[in-house]
Amino acid sequence: ADLNRLLQREKALHQVDFNWQGFQWIDCHNWEESTLAYIRRAKDPSDYLVVVCNFTPVPRWEHRVGVPEVCEFDEIFNSDAAIYGGGNIGNGGEAASEPIPWHGLPASMKIILPPLAAVIFKPRRQPRSKPDSQGG
Repeated sequence: ADLNRLLQREKALHQVDFNWQGFQWIDCHNWEESTLAYIRRAKDPSDYLVVVCNFTPVPRWEHRVGVPEVCEFDEIFNSDAAIYGGGNIGNGGEAASEPIPWHGLPASMKIILPPLAAVIFKPRRQPRSKPDSQGG
């Protein structure tokens, strides 16, 4: 149910499903750590999500991932959250990028990437009022 609500709420997950304007690989070559990272975009290109997946049972404690801009991000989904039966490893609902180019993008952030999990980050466009992350 949570994933369905997320899909409905986040335009970046459904508006531009059938062409490459809605998708951008960040990192699809990290076979050593078995991780993937990509961006999903809405019709408004500033409305995007960063999705990072870990396909191993090993947490990645300082996993650096490239992002399009320097800003704060809300962790809006974490499949390792306790409510899903996970270990509740995450980023406390947020992460911040810095002006360190990575993966061909102008900025990057260090995140905690839980084992066998996916996390989704959304750039924060207004001050944070309350945590909205599932776990972490």
